[in-house]
Amino acid sequence: MEKMLKPIQAESLKDVFVSRFEELILSGRLYAGQRLPSERELSLQMGVSRPVVHEGLRELSARDLITMKPRAGACVSDYRMQGSISVLSSLINYRNGSLDPGLMESMLAMRSLLELENAGLAARNRTDQDQGVFEGLLERERAADPGDTGLVVELDFAFHHMVALATQNLVYPLLLNSLKPVYTNLTTQFFSDPEVTGNVFTLHGKLYQAIKAQAESMSVSLMQDLLDHGKEHLYKIFCKGDNS
Repeated sequence: MEKMLKPIQAESLKDVFVSRFEELILSGRLYAGQRLPSERELSLQMGVSRPVVHEGLRELSARDLITMKPRAGACVSDYRMQGSISVLSSLINYRNGSLDPGLMESMLAMRSLLELENAGLAARNRTDQDQGVFEGLLERERAADPGDTGLVVELDFAFHHMVALATQNLVYPLLLNSLKPVYTNLTTQFFSDPEVTGNVFTLHGKLYQAIKAQAESMSVSLMQDLLDHGKEHLYKIFCKGDNS
């Protein structure tokens, strides 16, 4: 019963403010280079306090959707030219969690480039300490309820992040962390079908054994199997959504 009766959470005024401007910018209703009204004017027009407006604009700036300049105010950024990975989260939020085929294909190609490299390097460079962490994660996966989507998503990301850490490359884990909001948004939908969880966790176990044995080519092959499995099911989810 406690799991069913989760606390009711209302969106903060700042989050509502940010979502409103995300929609206006990503839909093109506000165009690149367009100046926004002053914080005082936005506060009056939108019926919120100036601190809410100020914090909302700072968040939009952090997402590369606007540019703020001292004494010049804020203007809409050309996120296609100036945006970073943070824009991906905004694009997904704007489309209510869905992706157009071109964007999803691009994201999966980028993930493949990173994850296959990680798998090979992890097999080459993993330490005894890394093995202990992997084994702890796999134990948690075996004990997890496949229907607990939040936990499964957390464990899946933790496993892939551990592969990145085992490469001993200082940058690769940071890259994966920067993609976490987008990654977990997609995997939340992917793991909404509990039947895929067992297949993924089984592949995690096989991949770990290859990394433990320092079998580089096998590790890369198994990571490719994981990525192919994910890609297949993600396309089924999004195609189903487009046809409904």
